[in-house]
Amino acid sequence: MSCLNILNPIAVIRMPRKVLKTQPITVPQVKAILEELGEEKLDQFQRRPLDYSAKFSKVDPEASDKLIKDLIERFELDEGESVQIINCMPTSIEQLRIFLAGGRKIVETTKLEAILSALNDARKK
Repeated sequence: MSCLNILNPIAVIRMPRKVLKTQPITVPQVKAILEELGEEKLDQFQRRPLDYSAKFSKVDPEASDKLIKDLIERFELDEGESVQIINCMPTSIEQLRIFLAGGRKIVETTKLEAILSALNDARKK
């Protein structure tokens, strides 16, 4: 499909945009991706998420990757739940219950304590 501009008679071909894959990522992962691009190459709409992620990342990107896998495998959480928990890094069982409240099952207190222990181990010092 092409579009003809009256002021510029050259045809512009627009590629259709299609989402190929969606995957939730943590704030530390966002920070790592944007830093990898290089701050000098970022526009104003990319610098804001970089600033946000620099301020609110509570774990390192490598630790967040490991923690996601741990939460999914060891504690049987969904990927979306794991990402949200890592983004906020709750410090108490009550805070952690908020993320799991809409779930399909009741999580035992011992399991919540183990999740908090894993979060505390990964937390930035």
